[in-house]
Amino acid sequence: MLINYIKLSLRNLRRNKAFTAINILGLATGLAACLLIVAWVKDEASYDRYAARAKDIYRVNLGVTGTTHMDYPMVDNAVGPGMAAAYPEIESFTRLCHLGDAFIQFGTRQFKESNLVFVDSNFFSIFTLPFLEGDSRTALVKPNSLVVTKAVAEKYFGPEPALGKTVALSDYGPCTITGVIDKIPDAGHFHFDAFLSWSSIHFRRQYTWTNLGYYTYLQLRPGSDARRLQKQFPGLVAKYAVPEIARDMGIPLAEASKATSTFVFTLTPLTDIHLHSDTKYELEANGSSRYVFIFSALAIFILLLACANFTNLSTAGAAARGKEVGIRKVMGSAKRELIAQFLTESVILTAFSMVLAIGFVFLLLPYFNQVSGKHFTFGSFLNFPSLAAALLLIILVGAAAGIYPAFFLSSFNPIKVLKGSPQGSRRSLLRSGLVVFQFFVSIALIIATLIVYRQLHFMQDIRLGYDKDQVVYIQDAFLLAGNQEAFRQQLLEDRRVANASISWCVPGSSAMNGTEIYPKSDGPGNGHELHINIFNVDYDYVTTLGLQVVKGRSFSRDFPTDSASGVLINETAATDLGWDHTDPIGKVIVRSGRQEFKVVGVLRDFHYQSAKLKIAPLMLLLGHNEGGIIAKIHTTDVSGFLANTKQRWEGFHASGPFSYYFLDERFANLYTAEQHTGRLFTAFTVIAILIAGLGLFGLAAYMAQQRTKEIGIRRVLGATVGSVLVLVSKEFLLLVGLAFLIAIPVTWWAMDEWLREFAYRTPVSWWIFPLAGGAALMIAIFTISFQAMRAATANPVRALRSE
Repeated sequence: MLINYIKLSLRNLRRNKAFTAINILGLATGLAACLLIVAWVKDEASYDRYAARAKDIYRVNLGVTGTTHMDYPMVDNAVGPGMAAAYPEIESFTRLCHLGDAFIQFGTRQFKESNLVFVDSNFFSIFTLPFLEGDSRTALVKPNSLVVTKAVAEKYFGPEPALGKTVALSDYGPCTITGVIDKIPDAGHFHFDAFLSWSSIHFRRQYTWTNLGYYTYLQLRPGSDARRLQKQFPGLVAKYAVPEIARDMGIPLAEASKATSTFVFTLTPLTDIHLHSDTKYELEANGSSRYVFIFSALAIFILLLACANFTNLSTAGAAARGKEVGIRKVMGSAKRELIAQFLTESVILTAFSMVLAIGFVFLLLPYFNQVSGKHFTFGSFLNFPSLAAALLLIILVGAAAGIYPAFFLSSFNPIKVLKGSPQGSRRSLLRSGLVVFQFFVSIALIIATLIVYRQLHFMQDIRLGYDKDQVVYIQDAFLLAGNQEAFRQQLLEDRRVANASISWCVPGSSAMNGTEIYPKSDGPGNGHELHINIFNVDYDYVTTLGLQVVKGRSFSRDFPTDSASGVLINETAATDLGWDHTDPIGKVIVRSGRQEFKVVGVLRDFHYQSAKLKIAPLMLLLGHNEGGIIAKIHTTDVSGFLANTKQRWEGFHASGPFSYYFLDERFANLYTAEQHTGRLFTAFTVIAILIAGLGLFGLAAYMAQQRTKEIGIRRVLGATVGSVLVLVSKEFLLLVGLAFLIAIPVTWWAMDEWLREFAYRTPVSWWIFPLAGGAALMIAIFTISFQAMRAATANPVRALRSE
């Protein structure tokens, strides 16, 4: 029986070539999009699962509440060992501390490495990664032991084994390669190239609880309750953190004890970090569970669009299959047999579509990787789980797309259809509803894409409060060995350089310090304590970046005290310190109860971090600024300027290579995730429109075919081509209009919720909605017009002879 169903299905599909082609193309497009989105969602949900006991690993976070609340994904160096000693539920801990930029030299080869970290000796016992060379249990035990990735090993040593070789690491001297790993998996929340043993740290800092800088991970014993453990942390805060706060802030112990509610350690499961943690100090930009939900829903909607096409075209073509059903029923076919026949036809058509969809995936994969920032290979779609899922998808989609047409067609009255009576209304309510659904999704995606791109451009074009255009940052000025100022003066002699400053703190970079402060006039414990970020700058920093001083003055060499105790703060800091209604100039800030600074000026707020984040309190201090040189240039010959600057660099016999970047490029890189989202929305919007257009094209063809005699009579009676066009098109255009009206409130609400993620956002402008509706209407008119014109210009005599 099944073989017979398959033969009949293939015969029917071959007979209705146009129907088959439109359905296969529509379903294949939907399935290809679904496969790509599912791969993206699966990848996003699989982060950090490479560790053998990933479900037992948690990161320790710190939340601090003052005038504002701040969350940090890192803690102080004593927290890990202190927690492990206090709670038997903790089996082990490991820490990670970023080393920053460093230079590694082997023989005559020297490279700048940015992805180096200090880690505890048990790091690779918790984050289990196979070693290509060396032993993971002992590789990081001794001081100056270095584990590197395969890429780094090949860069320095070529095809030779790296194990046992010695390299020179800046500031740390000779280091021995004790292990080589392949790489950190792509689906991980950090990706470092080299791991230096914790015992290599030269300084022996006192173990403290109230500072930051150490990403700390706990491995709990199997079956331990992380929530129950977290509830015990206030006891550690009272025991260790409170005395430190009292000492550092110069306040009574009773006052400092408030920290048990405002200084809170929490735990984040390792596997939740990528999708559920979003602080400004993340090791890398994380994903978003909201995007996973959005794109999962998008995959379902696109698949439903393709299924809607099949249902629409099947029911619209019911007249063509009516006599077939009638004859088969008269010959004794049962309803269930007809249903099985039509479902088999649907599944076979879906199978053909899946084969074509896999071909589309092969062709589109490089583009998809580019717009999504992923690294998928075609092989990942051809493994057994993927093929099994594809087979299941064929059955489910085939059944979903064919279930209604199967019941609809099998329910025809055989006597009526054999007499030529039409079955089902030409204006089927279901068919109309499916058209509305298709264009509702398409219009909603057009609106969403426009808003995503407007927000992206808003963040990139927002008034930053500083000048980022033609500002070049020359990195690693410390390589000039004390000649930073002489190099800066040489730059200023170049007419193309408007100004230059020496500092390692650059807008758009995470390089900055931070501390707790409070106004001296109010005293500690007054409610105005806050965490403030610190930029270490020189006298020319404000002028070079075009920062605006709204009160007081900038740093000046005419005031010798500026270098010791002067400070510039931004407007947000002034407000959070309680000085929004008073003049802050001359007021004194106390830093951690020890050092005092006098406010000499207030800077207009500027976006020194991503515009996704609310501007945080900031203060500028003179000194400790040897990291790099910021140069504001005015020239069209940028390449010539850079070549001349490189020559100057080499003239000072710098101990490392000349490297630089432009501030506007670094600023644009802050929005990589949003750029990927915008491109994905655009791609899937095009796919949704294509599927909806294909369905509308096929549906218009069927409708025109069913009204052939009506159109012929109207033409004979004098109807114009234009009136026939309106006749054929108006029903569909009304449905598109209805879809537009439904899409407006739904999309406005959804995109308003999405925009709430951003501290600074563009409003949802009214003109976006008619623009999207007009675009959808034009697409519908273009799609329908071919069939409508064909019907309107057909020879009416032929139409009247059709029966």
